[in-house]
Amino acid sequence: MTSPQPGTDTGPLAPYDGILLLSFGGPEKPDDVMPFLRTVAAGRGIPDERLAAVAEHYYSFGGKSPINDQNRALLSALRSELDRREIATPLLWGNRNFHPFVTETLRDAHEAGMRRVLTIITSAYSSYSSCRQYREDLAAAVQTLADEGREIEVDKVRPYFNHPGFSRVNARHVTEAVRALGPRADDEVRLVFVTHSIPEGIDDTSGPGDGEGNAYRRQHLALAAAITEEVNATLSRGLDHELVYCSRSGPLSQPWLDPDVNDALRTLAGSGVKTVVVAPIGFVSDHMEVRFDLDTEAAQTAADVGLEMVRVPTVGTDPEFVSGLVDLVFERAAQARGQAPSDVRSWPGDDVFPPVCRPGCCPNLRASRPALCGSD
Repeated sequence: MTSPQPGTDTGPLAPYDGILLLSFGGPEKPDDVMPFLRTVAAGRGIPDERLAAVAEHYYSFGGKSPINDQNRALLSALRSELDRREIATPLLWGNRNFHPFVTETLRDAHEAGMRRVLTIITSAYSSYSSCRQYREDLAAAVQTLADEGREIEVDKVRPYFNHPGFSRVNARHVTEAVRALGPRADDEVRLVFVTHSIPEGIDDTSGPGDGEGNAYRRQHLALAAAITEEVNATLSRGLDHELVYCSRSGPLSQPWLDPDVNDALRTLAGSGVKTVVVAPIGFVSDHMEVRFDLDTEAAQTAADVGLEMVRVPTVGTDPEFVSGLVDLVFERAAQARGQAPSDVRSWPGDDVFPPVCRPGCCPNLRASRPALCGSD
């Protein structure tokens, strides 16, 4: 948590007196790895033997997840952007699965005099795993503090998969990667967009309960198609693309979204593709799902089948992405004041998901748990 001070700002970020960056969390050292994985897997019946296999991924990086330093870098970039706009509102950092846990962070914020906090989740899409689960943890944290006599209110910004600060940066990164390839036959190059796989049941129920479902997959498909169109228009190309998945962790008996990125690479190699431009649009930074699943495993698969693999950067701390997050904060603050935001942007499409989730949105299929920032 960075320099919390009681908020007195009555400017463009009122009524908020703190901004919370809420992330997944990760271990800082080898001794943290198994406790962290047990927290992630709590209630799912995953044996320690399976967790120990996953732990090896972290040990190969010295037992420290890249996500923590990336969150620190994002906090620093956000602070610089807020300072540039002469906004003194404090920034906070909390995690779902490891220190600083969100309950600890909100308790410290309350001690510092903050009473209403706005949350940025480090996930851009709509599903139980990428949105509601964070909302449930916020609800549990706020209830814990209420039981201690500490009242604090927490809101969040809207899902931002199609806010230009996220989507346009991804498009720019893919365009730059393709441009750097130089002359290649279009049918020998494939754009491969990657995101985290989730159980099909969670995808089927992602989005509002009164909607068509599959919001998670549809959002990724829409962005992948828009980026491909942008690349082809900008570079006068005719490239094809596909959406693939990584980081499956459930039992084999449970259907998850596929194809897996490694299976997809093998298929592409057999179809005459020679170069794959791999764009991890499902992630905001180069954490374990990118560094291990793509940069290690998928890169090895590509080498094994004779594919040239070019990995596109995540949005990370790109200034346009950071500025877009601050724009989303301004947008939500205006809504909290009962005002129409001055600049609500979207690309692709004009369907902007609300910051207060609609009834039945992305339900918990295992158990009913309260969730903040929703109307149910």
